[in-house]
Amino acid sequence: MTQRCSLDQAVEQVLAHLPRHIHMGLPLGLGKPNAFVNALYARVRQLPERQLTIYTALSLGRPPLGDGLQRRFLEPFVERVFGDYEELDYLADLRNDSLPANIRVEQFFLQPGSLLHSQSAQQDYVSSNYTHAARDINAKGLNLIAQLVAATPERPDHLSLACNPDITLDLLPMIARRRAAGETILLLGQVHTELPYMPAGAELGREAFDLLIDEPERRRLFCTPNMPVTTQDHCIGLYASALVRDGGTLQIGIGAMGDALTAALLARQGDNAGYRALLDALDLTPWQALVEREGGCDAFAQGLYGCSEMFVNGLLVLVEAGVVRRPADEQGALVHGGFFLGPQAFYQRLREMTLEQRSRFVMTAISYINELYGQESLKRRQRRDARFINTAFGMTLLGAGVADQLEDGRVLSGVGGQYNFVAQAHALEGGRSILLLRSWREAGGDVTSNLFWNYGHCTIPRHLRDIVITEYGIADLRGQTDSEVIARLLAISDSRFQPQLMEQAKAAGKLPKEFVLDACFTDNTPERLETIRERHSRLFLEYPLGCDFTAEERELLRALNWLKSKFKLSEVLELGKAALDAPAPEAYPAQLARMGLAQPQGLREELYQRLLLAGLAATRR
Repeated sequence: MTQRCSLDQAVEQVLAHLPRHIHMGLPLGLGKPNAFVNALYARVRQLPERQLTIYTALSLGRPPLGDGLQRRFLEPFVERVFGDYEELDYLADLRNDSLPANIRVEQFFLQPGSLLHSQSAQQDYVSSNYTHAARDINAKGLNLIAQLVAATPERPDHLSLACNPDITLDLLPMIARRRAAGETILLLGQVHTELPYMPAGAELGREAFDLLIDEPERRRLFCTPNMPVTTQDHCIGLYASALVRDGGTLQIGIGAMGDALTAALLARQGDNAGYRALLDALDLTPWQALVEREGGCDAFAQGLYGCSEMFVNGLLVLVEAGVVRRPADEQGALVHGGFFLGPQAFYQRLREMTLEQRSRFVMTAISYINELYGQESLKRRQRRDARFINTAFGMTLLGAGVADQLEDGRVLSGVGGQYNFVAQAHALEGGRSILLLRSWREAGGDVTSNLFWNYGHCTIPRHLRDIVITEYGIADLRGQTDSEVIARLLAISDSRFQPQLMEQAKAAGKLPKEFVLDACFTDNTPERLETIRERHSRLFLEYPLGCDFTAEERELLRALNWLKSKFKLSEVLELGKAALDAPAPEAYPAQLARMGLAQPQGLREELYQRLLLAGLAATRR
């Protein structure tokens, strides 16, 4: 029987009914009831005789403000966008390696790059496929699930798991079997007033919850503001969009490259002439046969179906534009998703829909989305011509993808569902896995290739290599020999690194000594792409899916990113040169005012002002 209680009472009930060691499962990302988690965390840290282990993923926190120019930029922005969002207390302690001795946090996916320097987070990371998380957490002795839910007057006897049915739905039959064997396992919910109520697969009867906190949470939901989409990202998205087949299935992820793909699909549908002209400028000739066989450049006559572990803002935009419109079933589902997370505008658009409109977006168990087994014949019918499109930060010339972990063993994020989708693409007739990769990166003036001969870790093994896309083109690796894989990846690498990469492959005996790269691939340069961008600027929007930054903040962000890429900010001589090259303050009064540098006080602020002016001038559009 469901017990309604206050936040403090919920903590007392958990302590009273569960054994000395509380094993608490929290949803990935958005669906954590932070206030309850903080209250329980505070109580247990004062009870050394008790233990608490938290099992979760993607513990979300505001970006660290840092210092200097970064802090001046972020502080007002973070306050405006995140408002009264309640931070997770355990996350702060995790970052500082100061968790109490009786509390542990095990995560199978980390907020990207945020916990590289946390020994406890790195040591207690669990490397699991997303679809195995429920199994693994249950096996640890899970005895408490705590989750935010949504409510609506239209469904008074039900609650929705809303943003996070993903693992909870998979856990429910497991804990039912354990309860039948006599174990005590509690399911706790708290309504969040801003969570969109997602019907159908995400609904549970209110009686499914043992504890319901009677005070709804009204503080702001965590959001992920749209970040700028660069020329690199746009070109990657354009190539990927030409491999999406009309009438097929689409999975995309969060981030700038996903936004770039969305923008390209929107252009393919709504500005087909401009879209084709841009592809002509990029020159699809080397991959024309692949595009004709696997994708296309026409507007979508049948539309797509979305099947993505993460229901992202881009998928919603594609539904609104009529690109994603092929129903997966007789119920009219256009998108199946396991969890969602996005900018505030994304949540708002979902809230403003009718319940019937929201029913087109079916939030369900991650086992349904990320795997074929279980209702396999249905899934195969739905997921025709699937294009599972994910990102990587590195690729070996033999075709292994790197997306989750550095060579030294430190975890950036996690495997999540990427491996699931790559394997699924190989198992589905007509399915293709597409990995998106920026071919190079720049930090502190050092430019390095993201394609390398070898690397000490891989996320996607090379025997599952399929399609790889960089800003310079497409490499179809499926079923190819090692020498052909190397040649195709060299063709889409940056020309600054091609000679060295080629020599490494030849030295290893994997490429013929007489191999010469075709001349059409030897002008893979950022300058060539920037020239194309200038000629087709209307299809290279910096924020194609909307923006939370003001006009001044957009310019400042470009300048700060430029400074970070070009200079080692700890090297005084480099900074001095940049400051000498800066324009007069009168050129950027609004930007300086936003950063509190209109009237610099002292040498430090004068240097900040000159650096910022140099960056603004270098990135002016």
